[in-house]
Amino acid sequence: MLLRMSTLLLRTLREDPADAEVPSHRLLLRAGYVRRAAPGGYTWLPLGKLVLDRVTEIVRAEMAAIGDQEVHFPALLPAEPYRASGRWTEYGDDIFTLEDRKGAEHLLAPTHEEMAALLVKDLFSSYRDFPVTLFQVQTKFRDEARPRAGLLRGREFLMKDAYSFDLDEAGLQAAYDRHRDAYQRIFTRLGLDFTVVHAMSGAMGGSASEEFLAATPVGEDTYVGCTTCDYAANTEAVVTRTPAAGDPDAHPALEVHDTPETPTIASLVDLANARALGGRTGWTAADTLKNVVLAVRRPGAEQAELLVIGLPGDREVDLKRVEAALHPATVAVFEDWAAHPELVRGYLGPQILAKHGVRYLVDPRVVTGTAWLTGANEPGRHATDVVCGRDFVPDGTIEAAEVRPGDSCPACGDGELTMRRGIEVGHIFQLGRRFTDAFAVDVLGPEGKPVRPTMGCYGIGVSRAVASVAEQHHDDRGLVWPAEVAPCDVHVVAAGKGPQLDAALDLGGRLSAAGLRVLVDDRTHVSAGVKFTDAELIGIPRAVVVGRRLAEGYVELRDRASGERIELPVDGLVERLLDEARGARRDGV
Repeated sequence: MLLRMSTLLLRTLREDPADAEVPSHRLLLRAGYVRRAAPGGYTWLPLGKLVLDRVTEIVRAEMAAIGDQEVHFPALLPAEPYRASGRWTEYGDDIFTLEDRKGAEHLLAPTHEEMAALLVKDLFSSYRDFPVTLFQVQTKFRDEARPRAGLLRGREFLMKDAYSFDLDEAGLQAAYDRHRDAYQRIFTRLGLDFTVVHAMSGAMGGSASEEFLAATPVGEDTYVGCTTCDYAANTEAVVTRTPAAGDPDAHPALEVHDTPETPTIASLVDLANARALGGRTGWTAADTLKNVVLAVRRPGAEQAELLVIGLPGDREVDLKRVEAALHPATVAVFEDWAAHPELVRGYLGPQILAKHGVRYLVDPRVVTGTAWLTGANEPGRHATDVVCGRDFVPDGTIEAAEVRPGDSCPACGDGELTMRRGIEVGHIFQLGRRFTDAFAVDVLGPEGKPVRPTMGCYGIGVSRAVASVAEQHHDDRGLVWPAEVAPCDVHVVAAGKGPQLDAALDLGGRLSAAGLRVLVDDRTHVSAGVKFTDAELIGIPRAVVVGRRLAEGYVELRDRASGERIELPVDGLVERLLDEARGARRDGV
């Protein structure tokens, strides 16, 4: 392949676009890989399409290597299957819906589990047909409320999805493990620094899921890692270590105290220590029980229901964790206090919630036998020795409290959690039978009885992976593509006109004929300085400069990542680049 910049659909920019928020967005626009077409939608220009195709090729090769078969589902789908699975309602405003000319409802596909299950139901009827795994590379759509960060959060994006069907849980686990291993090979080949973390299943459902997060400060996902063991998890999936329960009757009776002007935890702690409430001092925020009122709206519900969450006063409620725990419901901070006079703002305690039919969930640290300083449900009053299991009984527990650096590792208990940020580039799920149940996908088992297959789902954000590679592989001069995904192997720059330009085109032709992907900067209307700047901005791994020593038969080879420059005879350069390409192929790139 030989591309000439004089005829290539390419415009580089000298300045950062005003709306570019993160490095990948800024550099992919500046280097001429993509152009914004609409909010959350981008046109892939020739160089960008080459990178996208290379990433796709790697993904396809690894899926085929583990026996997955490629299909292609429609992007425009009927509503009925998604109503049957419940996800038409669950997705809510996150999906694009429309009606055809006959009034039939459709959606632009956010994912295709329903279609995969129906296809298997249509084609397979015997246990002899299993196991089977299908995959596709398909454009997906999500109605993002606030598209941002270029390719990282768009309304239209390219994804690879695979769907496995097995007859038992052992088969599902084997399929899950195969895809987990394949994903690690894929992201390694892409040159990504990534971490596999425990995750919530969200709209997909199922018994287990893991995310593959590419580390970057601009990532929207916050995850934790342990300083001692290999535990890693999205903050939404972190599980709190639960203390041992105690005897509720081992504490003094509940006592109510006047605590005027103490609507905050800090003011309450100060007063409690100053007055030695409950006959003690040394009160801290962790000794108080904070009760946060939320409004929870279930999909399709006209009104929100009240939910109170109790947690130690030194913690804040993380609404993302709450929504992950209560999915598919949406959650908001409660505001309509006048409509519920039984809830005394700033002085709310759990003692009266059951009486008023208000659901009460607590942090796992609030266990039977723990005693708290909390609201007495009267303005200006709090109570000490409010004991869980005696003075109030929660309706359950919920992982709702913020996760903080230094928290104890839930896996080993010895290490501390550190906080990190990353981009979700892959997510794998053990779905179970949610979708095969929805469509009664049954096949004849080996004993002549019906068997219902169990599913797994395995997704990779292909276009997001391009942006993730750009986030991790750039410097202050531009992109620095790894060889595996670069649009070309070599960027040949003619530093002058006449003989140098002719020699650059000849060299480019020789390299292309030998099987390399070559970009030649043969533009005559720009200076050598602009060409060099563009070469660094575009970020192809190797640049060959045809310049001042051409008459002696020498050209300069530049390494984009290391900055190394060496002068080589033209014949030696060709052989060197071919050896590098052959070595990469031997390594499986």
